[in-house]
Amino acid sequence: MTTSIDTNVLVAVWNSDDALNARALSALNAARDLGSLMIAAPVFAELLAAPGQEERFLDPFFADTGITIDWQLDESVWRTAGLAFQSYALRRKKHSDAAPRRILADFLIGAHALKNGYRLLTLDDRLYRAAFPGLAITAI
Repeated sequence: MTTSIDTNVLVAVWNSDDALNARALSALNAARDLGSLMIAAPVFAELLAAPGQEERFLDPFFADTGITIDWQLDESVWRTAGLAFQSYALRRKKHSDAAPRRILADFLIGAHALKNGYRLLTLDDRLYRAAFPGLAITAI
């Protein structure tokens, strides 16, 4: 089974001061034992955009860990992400949700995992369960 990794998991793994560091690392290793690991292109972009990150760290990290990057997002991923984001925006407006606002990249990550039949490893299962009810999720 392929596990797609959400951005927040890798951020927690890289930050030894993060309270979820050990759990994220353990979950990542458990997912590796079940099969291959992958990130969607938006995860790479989010990681690269983070303060202090550089390609010279990211590229060797992914090569050394065997985590592949799927640079291709087909039409079905874009459509699924757009519809999920639209539903999220309507739910947020209807319920005056005070939670942090989400960005389209979150929905691309979920749609990529769903459309490819991957399990998603994330710290944010609430968002993905609401947006993608059929998505297999491993929550940390």
